[in-house]
Amino acid sequence: MSAAISVRDVRKSYGDLRAVDGVTFEVAHGEFFGILGPNGAGKTTTMRLMLGLDYPNAGSVTIDGKRYASLANPMREVGALLDAKAMHGGRSAYNHLLCLAQTNGLPPRRVGEVLDLVGLTEVAGKRSKGFSLGMGQRLGIAAALLGDPPVLMLDEPVNGLDPEGVVWIRTLLRTLAAEGRTVLLSSHLMSEMAMTADRLVIIGRGRLIAEATMAEFLADGSGSSVTVRSPQTSALATLLTARGATVTRQDADTLAVTGTTAEAIGELARAGGLTLTGLTAHQATLEDRYMDLTREAADYRAASAGPVTTRK
Repeated sequence: MSAAISVRDVRKSYGDLRAVDGVTFEVAHGEFFGILGPNGAGKTTTMRLMLGLDYPNAGSVTIDGKRYASLANPMREVGALLDAKAMHGGRSAYNHLLCLAQTNGLPPRRVGEVLDLVGLTEVAGKRSKGFSLGMGQRLGIAAALLGDPPVLMLDEPVNGLDPEGVVWIRTLLRTLAAEGRTVLLSSHLMSEMAMTADRLVIIGRGRLIAEATMAEFLADGSGSSVTVRSPQTSALATLLTARGATVTRQDADTLAVTGTTAEAIGELARAGGLTLTGLTAHQATLEDRYMDLTREAADYRAASAGPVTTRK
């Protein structure tokens, strides 16, 4: 059985700019998949290639084994949101969706269903040019869901949403994934990605930097550490260093340890007859891992924070 989404050695250039450079990954059916990367990394370009909005210079992108352009009923097979403002501002929310439904052979009743699902029923008759960014995001998600597709691709869907809206989209996407749909999500919000994605890739300067399940990604973090408190820190530090761990003394009875686990430290102390009064593991966050992996991939980096002065 083919993957829900397959990206194979895809390359895309715009003049001298290589936006996507040999990216390869697959998204399984029913998987909640995340794409992370700095601004300009190639995330949106990769999604545009998936949807046939751009064509790769090399490589292939398929959905359930077919190019997007070959799908018989695209909106019934793939729902996408790339730009929350991609709509006719003079049309009402209802008429925008009705136009999409009629041109794609979808029943008009779906318009009311998706408007209700995204919480826009009360403003269905208002022209979309007056919508806030958050309302535009909701309308874009309604359009993506119009054909009740098994595959969803959403680029930064939480942009412009208030806290209630962020919780809403998180719950909605998790519900859709639990129904067996494939969800591909691009987002800069680390906390949201950590709470939703099953697996993810990180892209930087058009290249694939990392690919792993969320659990593997966090477990492999160089920022993971253990804080140890003991009245015998010198002896414990000697044992830990001999085992290859990196030990930093924080105060007379506290050590910060990397390169090993809390369980291993506890066992080592027990075997050595040493007393522990505190043992706390600190796992690297998704943001820690992201910053570590993309350190050399960001195109724009601000100067280190320092005093800000103004001339009078």
